[in-house]
Amino acid sequence: MVKFEVHDLNVWFEKAQALKNVNIEVRQNEILSIIGPSNSGKTTFIRMLNRLNELNPHFRMSGIVELDRLNIRNTDVEALRKRVGMVFALPLPLPLSIYENIAYGIRMHGLKNKAKIGQIVERSLKQSYLWDEVKDRLDESAFKLSGGQQQRLCISRTLAVAPEVILFDEPCSGLDPISTAKVEEAMLELKKEYTIVLVTNNVKQAARVGDRTAFFLSGELIEIDTTDRIFTVPKDQRTDGYIRGRFG
Repeated sequence: MVKFEVHDLNVWFEKAQALKNVNIEVRQNEILSIIGPSNSGKTTFIRMLNRLNELNPHFRMSGIVELDRLNIRNTDVEALRKRVGMVFALPLPLPLSIYENIAYGIRMHGLKNKAKIGQIVERSLKQSYLWDEVKDRLDESAFKLSGGQQQRLCISRTLAVAPEVILFDEPCSGLDPISTAKVEEAMLELKKEYTIVLVTNNVKQAARVGDRTAFFLSGELIEIDTTDRIFTVPKDQRTDGYIRGRFG
């Protein structure tokens, strides 16, 4: 089943074109890895999926992005971002306790029942593989967590508001290998319930977790295929060159 359909997507920031005639599908309950060198359009692409690019006053676009066959430009932006959550490269915990970091967003969406909020906090922390590390210190400041723990807290915060899709924009770029492994483990478990789009500069990470992988270059989608095929028999020499480290 297709979750997102993108048709003839072009994006400009002032006169600079960031995406060029992109056509792509994101399937439900898959991890779609997006790879490519800097300035290839990877982050611009995933920010299209929850309309974050519109925060830039110089943004303009043509084409269509559909979520469940509905044009997202015709969707209330706050409702869209509840359905399509995002985890950024740098963890950005709120200046609150571990518990309140997650509970805050739940309350903002209207839930007041304390017991129910507590259940959602616990479930979200378990889904991000953080619960066992923080369950005895939920009242401590989130800033006392390590970088890897803070990133998993941000994943928990995203999960707490019950999205359908999670966008990861280089979520492990600043993490050590152990923390990276825990985030990847969480992703592989989360795809059972969520659709995941992962932008990563780490081709090995794309190979480890992606069901399919898309290669972007200079704003163009060069090719997309199952991850096994992209990494063993890519159709385009540019894909092969990037994966082998010849550029990027």
